[in-house]
Amino acid sequence: MIIAEERNISGQRGGKMALSKLSLAIDKELQDFEKRGILKGREKIVTAIKPAGGDKGPRVLIKGFGDREFLRMNSNSYLGMGLRKELVEAEEKTVEALGVGPGAGRSLSGTYEDHVELERELARFHGKEAGMIFSSAYSAVVGTLFALISEDTVVLSDELNHNCIINGIRLARPKKKQVYVHNDIEDLHRGLEESAGRFKRAIVITDGIFSMRGEHAPLKEIADLVDDYDSRFTEGVLLMVDDSHGIGASGETGRGAMELSHENRVDVLIATMGKAMGVNGGYVVSQRNLIIYLKETAPFYVYSNSITQGEASAIRKALEILDSRRGRDMLKYLKDTADYFRKGLVDLGYEVIPSQHPIVPLMIRDTMKTKKLVRFLEENNIFTAGIFYPIVPEGDELIRFQVSCDHTKYDIDYVLEILERFIKEEALAT
Repeated sequence: MIIAEERNISGQRGGKMALSKLSLAIDKELQDFEKRGILKGREKIVTAIKPAGGDKGPRVLIKGFGDREFLRMNSNSYLGMGLRKELVEAEEKTVEALGVGPGAGRSLSGTYEDHVELERELARFHGKEAGMIFSSAYSAVVGTLFALISEDTVVLSDELNHNCIINGIRLARPKKKQVYVHNDIEDLHRGLEESAGRFKRAIVITDGIFSMRGEHAPLKEIADLVDDYDSRFTEGVLLMVDDSHGIGASGETGRGAMELSHENRVDVLIATMGKAMGVNGGYVVSQRNLIIYLKETAPFYVYSNSITQGEASAIRKALEILDSRRGRDMLKYLKDTADYFRKGLVDLGYEVIPSQHPIVPLMIRDTMKTKKLVRFLEENNIFTAGIFYPIVPEGDELIRFQVSCDHTKYDIDYVLEILERFIKEEALAT
């Protein structure tokens, strides 16, 4: 049904369907997605945001749902920065003075003072020598891997790493790719042992916080292995971490997986400014000569526009808030609220994955059951995200709840109440 509706608005060319042969093949694949229950379908369109008031956090209005107000439980904006007045004012001030876009890639004519200062501040925040910003964390990961994977490199990657890492490795075409069992130090050890002496360079890459599960990588144990094997590769072993979900969302000061692991031996740290910082863009921090090299060689930096100057100003304000007493208070509230929600789910009998992160995965382990619960939550004005294969392996289907500083105790209690009601209605139905 969805495919037929979408077909009605397809483009026409010269009186007949454009790309007709390819369209048939595409339709067949989309119909297969729909039959298997993995078709995402049309995206919901947020038309307005109602500010927090009373005991309720912000609510969103969605096109096609009239004046119903939805509690959003699927946003990456963990600290609620995107709605904060200070960030809006910082961006507006810069846009008024310098316009809305950079105009070109930074190596040509697109660099502004806010870009340069933001890179310095990000490096300082992480205790690294230098930093660089990309248009997104996805492009930062793919561009960095493309630049650092040589023709004689072996890459060892966690099996649950984000799609950007998977595609970055594919694009860079290392001499060998080895996927190790999720967070399994022994399996990583075996991979390094098998590769030592056979390749000039090794890159071990992992998510910091795993985006579907909220758990963090054992960075101390991984860094110990990297140190042990570094001398057995002529160009060393590089530890690269994508901590897009961790930075600004976990740890007492928002340093993410490195802070949770009490580990600083990460050679290349990549993260986003579009989640906890509430704006847009990605970044890399590392030693200075590596950053200089990336600015010369990473295609997603050299041949693409940066974030806007206004966005850079807003992110600088977000970073200022994060790296302060106020930011630490926000992080404590965030952790306490996520812990409260997680405990509530367990008390109701739901399966969750323990973690120290505001991602709270509710494990359903069945696509149709997951979709049924998502619909039930939607009927009760709760906006959530069901996660299905191929985003997660079959049998790991879940609803990824994401707690935010914008959520109040009333909000969390309301979600728990609706989830309890679902259990009771399912019991009556059987």
